Amino acid sequence: MKVLSPILACLALAVVASHAALSPEQYWSYKLPNTPMPKAVKEILHPELMEEKRTSVSVGGGGVNVNTGKGKPGGGTHVNVGRKGVGVNTGKPGGGTHVNVGRKGVGVNTGKPGGGTHVNVGGKGVGVNTGKPGGGTHVNVGGKGGGVSVHTGHKGKPVNVNVSPFVYNYAASETQIHEDPNVALFFLEKDMHPGATMSLHFTENTEKSAFLPYQTAQKIPFSSDKLPEIFNKFSVKPGSLKAEMMKNTIKECEQPAIEGEEKYCATSLESMIDYSISKLGKVDQAVSTEVEKQTPTQQYTITAGVQKMTNGKAVVCHKQNYAYAVFYCHKSETTRAYMVPLEGADGTKAKAVAVCHTDTSAWNPKHLAFQVLKVEPGTIPVCHFLPRDHIVWVPK
Repeated sequence: MKVLSPILACLALAVVASHAALSPEQYWSYKLPNTPMPKAVKEILHPELMEEKRTSVSVGGGGVNVNTGKGKPGGGTHVNVGRKGVGVNTGKPGGGTHVNVGRKGVGVNTGKPGGGTHVNVGGKGVGVNTGKPGGGTHVNVGGKGGGVSVHTGHKGKPVNVNVSPFVYNYAASETQIHEDPNVALFFLEKDMHPGATMSLHFTENTEKSAFLPYQTAQKIPFSSDKLPEIFNKFSVKPGSLKAEMMKNTIKECEQPAIEGEEKYCATSLESMIDYSISKLGKVDQAVSTEVEKQTPTQQYTITAGVQKMTNGKAVVCHKQNYAYAVFYCHKSETTRAYMVPLEGADGTKAKAVAVCHTDTSAWNPKHLAFQVLKVEPGTIPVCHFLPRDHIVWVPK
């Protein structure tokens, strides 16, 4: 033991040093030399790769989309004409003026970096945000890629945030059932075959939070009892939407896992890599949903070439709403993962990751999937496509 102890100590120091000395990209290459990095991870590491930089015009699904990005992240002019609506966004990096007229609704955002005024009316609902950097009341009706929707009342009333539909021990709210775009992502495994059609909307990732280096993330508290310190560090006003979303993310991370699953919230890319390897051993693939371009909700047809990637064990990681990139990861032994080729009514092609859960007996009986699909827990496999910023890890 006298000989082994120094060796073990050196190995431990080498592990720590590897996190500190390597960039997140280098750490990926070091730990996963034969595993390509998924597009979702690349876009978080390099936001300039996101589609908002380019100019595009498309017509389809009852609408027209025009985006002139002028080559600058976060800027440009955006015009969207969709079903029963028009959208206009003329902005500068971090701010600008945004006008959205959607189905039965109007949205206006006139803002400066970090603050501004936001008004959204859609789906028979209204939301108003008049804010300063780090504060204000923000409203997003219908949710984003993570499935969060928010409603607020008069000044002084609390902001309520619905939980992610990919956390299976929570019940869906009435608003989530009717407004959350992720509703359409759930389906039954028997319906996944070439020729099948589904009405889908693969929302573009609007959450710009980036990965923190491992060593930095390790020094920042991530717990409910440290919320005042966390809010102060990131200049977040308690009671604001951002504060409530961050609070909700930590709460979800602190909840116990459902029976049959193991969970972990990764606060850095390095920790997500380490967790996935620790649960799967050798990782064969890490994949995310990829869509040629952003489109409104439209009919997609499953084309030939559905590929089963795993039949049992997998780790699925869902990006959360937080001040920096945090992924809610859970490992299951009762998961089938597929890569599903799709073609939209307007010709847009997609490669969508589908995850099917073969044992849902421990899920909340009022979970969004059961209410949408009209099935009972534990009776039939429940599947869902992954939003574009979520990742599935499969073993060799």
